[in-house]
Amino acid sequence: MGAKQFLTYTGIIAAVLAWLFIAISISVNPWFIFTKNAFSDLGGPYATDPWIYNYGLIITSIFIDLYSINLLLVSRNKVEDFASAFVFIAGLFLALIGIYHEGTRPHVFVSTWFFTQMDIALITWGIGSLMAKDRRLGLFSLLLGIIAPLIALIVPWPSAATEEAYGIVVIDLWVALMTYFDIKHVIR
Repeated sequence: MGAKQFLTYTGIIAAVLAWLFIAISISVNPWFIFTKNAFSDLGGPYATDPWIYNYGLIITSIFIDLYSINLLLVSRNKVEDFASAFVFIAGLFLALIGIYHEGTRPHVFVSTWFFTQMDIALITWGIGSLMAKDRRLGLFSLLLGIIAPLIALIVPWPSAATEEAYGIVVIDLWVALMTYFDIKHVIR
């Protein structure tokens, strides 16, 4: 497997790792209730083995940043280049969530900005794809980057974890579609 081929799959690897570390953290914290807690509670001072969640986020962030390099390699214009930079920054913010875990002052800021950076990345990639005359991917990315956060703001979520899970699924959906298009050579 070559470097480019490996980079193609790093977004999928990041998605799998994120859910894996969340699942492991929940399994060692039986008090966690999906409809009452935030995922960040799994890395906070009251969690059993919070290092699993926190280091898991840091490890996952490495694969997000590697995926941003893949996006740069397949980008078709400077706007898509710019979108890959937002994904890279989102990866850094994910690592910061693991460093500034629940109970630390910067936690809310870094966790909010992880999702914000990903939404900006989707919108920017959508604009870049439209500029590349890729209407299907452009509209999908643009609308997903606009509509998904609006839904997150409107829906009365029962807990932070349910809203976070929704945000993660939105990101995973975009990464899966982007990976599929990359494998099929639709983008390049």
